Amino acid sequence: MPLTHDFKETILARARRDAGFRHALLREALECLLNGDADTGRSVLRDYVNATIGFAHLERSTGIPEKSLMRMLGPKGSPSLTNLAAILTSLKKSEKVAFRVALEKAS
Repeated sequence: MPLTHDFKETILARARRDAGFRHALLREALECLLNGDADTGRSVLRDYVNATIGFAHLERSTGIPEKSLMRMLGPKGSPSLTNLAAILTSLKKSEKVAFRVALEKAS
């Protein structure tokens, strides 16, 4: 089910004013990607980019064309590991955060 315009605007507005919410979006995207839910991970990353730096800035910081970035993070996207790493590196620099990975014993 596609998101309504009002819902997307609510997410964008909250992300713009709330650093904790932005960090939670970024964390959710990473957790989805690491746990095999690439579709949701790409979707959340796309929302995060739209709510924060925008695709034009992401193009300048990664050297990847804006339209290619949009396709990579779109519903049928399939970014290479190199491109995904460039995107995530740019986003963490922009947000001034570091990523950590923790291994936990599965139940």
